[in-house]
Amino acid sequence: MVMTASTMLALGTAAPDFSLPDIEGKTVSVTDFKEAPALLVIFMCNHCPFVKHILSGLVELIKEYQAKGVAAVGINSNDVESFPEDRPEMMAKVAKQAGFTFAYLYDETQEAAKAYRAARTPDFFLFDKERTLVYRGQMDDSRPGNDIPVTGADLRAALDSVLEGKQVSGEQRPSIGCNIKWKQGNEPEYAQ
Repeated sequence: MVMTASTMLALGTAAPDFSLPDIEGKTVSVTDFKEAPALLVIFMCNHCPFVKHILSGLVELIKEYQAKGVAAVGINSNDVESFPEDRPEMMAKVAKQAGFTFAYLYDETQEAAKAYRAARTPDFFLFDKERTLVYRGQMDDSRPGNDIPVTGADLRAALDSVLEGKQVSGEQRPSIGCNIKWKQGNEPEYAQ
């Protein structure tokens, strides 16, 4: 486990588009969520202890905010040759076991991760109705072994601000997690 901090993509950035297959093979794009008041993009995977630690709380948080119209997608960009537990068939198994109500996408080329400057799992990116980045930070202060409960406090505050039409606080603490498992020779400069 290598603990890596977020690269903190610049606020105000337009949501990079993607066209990625979900666990059933259906292609999903940013434009599929154009009616949603907010879009949450989460870079995640199956094996990371940081993702496992927050997973049930994240699933519940997403369900709660989907009821308010928020759209969410999880994206797995890990190299599945080196980390076979992150293969698409294993993604489907995790999604079913955890009760995902959001699309879980496979970024085989790792181009979506690069476009978002994602560097770890989990890495959270929240876009407003215009698909402008308003939050890129941690879910909350909980980490494996620190005995702080998973509440989603930071992410909830950002989501509530967007839904209420308020400006999201510029004080954003980077997400901490495992580094994305880049294919050999594919690691971007920002992640080195």
